[in-house]
Amino acid sequence: MDLGEGLRKAIAKLTGATIIDAKAIKEFNKELQKALLSADVEVNLVFELTQRIEAEALKEELPAGVSPKDYITNIVYDELVKLMGGSYEPEIKPKRILLLGLYGSGKTTTAAKIAKFYQDRGMSAALLACDVSRPAAYEQLQTLAKQAGVGFFGIKGEKDIRKIIRSGIGELKDKKVIICDTSGRNALDAGLIDELKIVADEFKPDEKMLVINADIGQVAGKQAREFDSAVKLTGVIVTKLDGSGRGGGALSAVKAANVGITFIGTGEKLDAIDLYDSKKFVGRLLGIPDLESLLANVQKAVKEANVTQEEMNPEQLNFNTFYTQLKTMNKMGPLKNVMGMIGLADVPKDVLESSEDKLKKYKVIIDSMTKEERLNEKLLGNSGRIKRIAKGSGTSEKDVRALIGDFNKMKKMFGMFKNNRDFRKQFSKFVPKQ
Repeated sequence: MDLGEGLRKAIAKLTGATIIDAKAIKEFNKELQKALLSADVEVNLVFELTQRIEAEALKEELPAGVSPKDYITNIVYDELVKLMGGSYEPEIKPKRILLLGLYGSGKTTTAAKIAKFYQDRGMSAALLACDVSRPAAYEQLQTLAKQAGVGFFGIKGEKDIRKIIRSGIGELKDKKVIICDTSGRNALDAGLIDELKIVADEFKPDEKMLVINADIGQVAGKQAREFDSAVKLTGVIVTKLDGSGRGGGALSAVKAANVGITFIGTGEKLDAIDLYDSKKFVGRLLGIPDLESLLANVQKAVKEANVTQEEMNPEQLNFNTFYTQLKTMNKMGPLKNVMGMIGLADVPKDVLESSEDKLKKYKVIIDSMTKEERLNEKLLGNSGRIKRIAKGSGTSEKDVRALIGDFNKMKKMFGMFKNNRDFRKQFSKFVPKQ
């Protein structure tokens, strides 16, 4: 169970409460502590937070017209935001960024993500290969640069970092943002510190960012303090938050180390990186909709997929538009993150599994349907039609039924929004007027 799921379950237990008394709060705090400790949040931080929640919750009467769940959720939200740090908004201007990190942090992939982030915002970017110790580091960064569509410079086999940097700065002088990837180690030792100081002295970075894997939990605080002491960091990037149950521990530990979090990695794709905003992060943990981020992601995906407003209209869902919507949502990154923006963090996993292979199979199945079947899913209650479609698409009847099942789940989910005026108002902005 991840941190968000644990927090939501703890809050859900208060839903039926008519009053919030000391006993109810203490029981709630026990569940909250379990969720936070399982996410590797440091023990002292957990108890300090739950003590503040208890004091705040019992300070006054429940406000009129406010449910116990909403009241507690608001208190927990405010305290978690304090625990997880602030937000980061970079200046979009020419700069040099030095990335540091130990083995396994995801530093090289993050370098490409950061370069793409700035290039997507109109700043020509490039990667500078200064990892001279890890085998194939040069080739990996070169490949990622090509995938990201950004510039690249390195000298294969060269061990003199100063030479690489001097040559690279000259070759990349037309690039507005240069990201320097550096060597790692299993631990921060004297040799790595000396090497990083040489790089920093020669490269003269405007920003020095430590890359940390969320899986290390509260150890992130120790790493942040050590690197900050050695080279004076300007920020920390936490990667692999999408698949780590210890991300809360990593984020809170970095905050406790008094080093700001800048970006968070939310998936494997090169655009799966977000500016860190503790309010949005905590909101998603608690199942609070983040329509602002959803809007930005949908607009970008819709533009890339080149789809129309009618194809994205949830009230016009049929098998044709279902495929288009799945394909578009797939461009937005992991569907777990997308559903979190909507406030549906606990959507069943089978609905979230929309890999490219699955989409290809679904397209073949839909192409084997008649025009009438694509427009009216009720026709597929007939087993003979399912058998014919499976045979025509070269798939199994089980595959066809899986498609129908996912379609019905999405239709049910959209039905939840049908009478939601705020959602419809936001949805009207998702795609340009035709």
